Amino acid sequence: MIATDSVFLRRLVRRSMGPGAAGLAGALALGWLAACAATIPNKFSQQAVPGATLTKMKASPEAYTGKVVILGGVIVDKKEEGGRIVLKVKNRPLDRDHVPHIPTSLDDAEAGYYWVTVNPQGLPPTYRDWARLTVVGKVSNEKSGQAASGEPVLNALYLHGWGSSWGGYGQREDVWEDTQTARHLLANPKTPKQY
Repeated sequence: MIATDSVFLRRLVRRSMGPGAAGLAGALALGWLAACAATIPNKFSQQAVPGATLTKMKASPEAYTGKVVILGGVIVDKKEEGGRIVLKVKNRPLDRDHVPHIPTSLDDAEAGYYWVTVNPQGLPPTYRDWARLTVVGKVSNEKSGQAASGEPVLNALYLHGWGSSWGGYGQREDVWEDTQTARHLLANPKTPKQY
């Protein structure tokens, strides 16, 4: 899809500008498309267990404890606990680009909840306004004080917030990264196992 968009942009630029400016504008447009393409930085997506879902995590919690997973959702509650922010998140399945969407059935197991603990340092104040979020987190064996039985707890490594304009689809808001933990992950890479 990006290739088609790139060809379209180049043709549009050539028609609307002179030949010298067209090359520069085309290069800038292609760079912008490439920069906006990734929802999750490679350093995190390479660490994540492929195909991890909330249903699989609930069915085999011990298999995912300590593993990095990517989930999507909507923040439904937030509180402070032990110097951290704890978010209760209603799960939203991710598409192949790691963008969260409403599940096909609201009674589906994927429509459950999970918890995310976040170091508040560097967390943008706009996180309260995110319509949806994509979470990269390490599955913890700790339980949040209010977590229902079987609701997983993730220690956040990376959050990608989505705005509410355009219905919240495709508009990126802010991102947050736990740089201390991310450095540890990169220094100790592990190949994720298939489940």
